Amino acid sequence: MKAIPETLTQPTQQTTYTAKTVAANDHQVYASWRDYLELCKPNVVALMILTSVIGMMLASPAFPHWKVMLFGNLGIALMAASAAVINHVVDRKIDPIMFRTRNRPLAKGKVEVANALLFSMLLGVSGMVLLITQINPLTAWLTFASLIGYAVVYTLFLKRATPQNIVIGGLAGAAPPLLGWTSVTGVIEPNSLLLVLIIFAWTPPHFWALAIHRKAEYAKADIPMLPVTHGEAYTKVQILLYTLILLAISVFPFITGMSGYLYLVSALALGARFIYWAVAMIRNSRAHAAINTFKYSITYLMLLFLALLADHYLIAYL
Repeated sequence: MKAIPETLTQPTQQTTYTAKTVAANDHQVYASWRDYLELCKPNVVALMILTSVIGMMLASPAFPHWKVMLFGNLGIALMAASAAVINHVVDRKIDPIMFRTRNRPLAKGKVEVANALLFSMLLGVSGMVLLITQINPLTAWLTFASLIGYAVVYTLFLKRATPQNIVIGGLAGAAPPLLGWTSVTGVIEPNSLLLVLIIFAWTPPHFWALAIHRKAEYAKADIPMLPVTHGEAYTKVQILLYTLILLAISVFPFITGMSGYLYLVSALALGARFIYWAVAMIRNSRAHAAINTFKYSITYLMLLFLALLADHYLIAYL
């Protein structure tokens, strides 16, 4: 992007530029395919698809049919991307305020709101049609409910209404392993809900650690995240409590016979490390403690589900 001409500024008066102002004065701002890809939040969708793939594999004693793996995950990914685009649209006025989100395509004025909404609709309809015609209606409607839960209930209402936004809205983000499971079985089973419960308990400490790291930005954007409304000390204690709850929940697959000792050892080790980072945050007020906890939480979830998968196939073939 070329620089804004100096003639647009006054030496005696500070000028504030919004995304729309910059776009209007800079005719070189064009949307590319990368901008539309960024609207889809590919990293977030990739983690969701990892858990949906594992949900599919855990639902089947053998490897799931290629059709289910391909069309199921593609449909889920398309609808997750659709929800992500809506999130960008709803947050377009607060994204320029926050350092983490200020370069998003809508915040920079690279993509028009109408084009983003059309893109979201195309993604959502394509995903819905794919799931209904190639997988099963149950998975399609559960995925649609997850889309509404994240894009509308959480983003449009809860995010700006309560510091418990992440706790209440976390159910939508916890759905992918259930969606993967129902893609294979066509029914909701107790073990699939257990996978949802694990991610549901993981969500608050994951996002609250990031919220501590970005506390000033959330306050400036008037988003009532827990560290903003209740302070960092209270939030850190809540993170520790949730990591303890998560550890307890994470051993339930072993207790119910869903997994074996490989998973149990992995869950205990990974959970203990998560608790270590939560305690480290309480004892250390430095900024890096919170962001390190946030980063580990992502590693934790990936390794926990991979351990569950490895244990599943180990049991199946022994």
